[in-house]
Amino acid sequence: MDFKPSYFIMTIRKFAEHYSLSCKQAYQYLKRYAGIAFLDDCFEAEHTLSFEDAIEDLSRVCQNHGGYLRYA
Repeated sequence: MDFKPSYFIMTIRKFAEHYSLSCKQAYQYLKRYAGIAFLDDCFEAEHTLSFEDAIEDLSRVCQNHGGYLRYA
């Protein structure tokens, strides 16, 4: 069984909750600012971290690609 899709869904959901976004908004933001690509490229390392750490990493990646949300 492939764990990757489930991990993506949960991470996007946790990201959405952290920033008070809908899951659709979170997905669109992460796709636009390279967060989804980062999750895909770094899945082997990221899935071993807590969701809080993953959200922080995603926030930084997106900021580096022009995103405007800040990790609090």
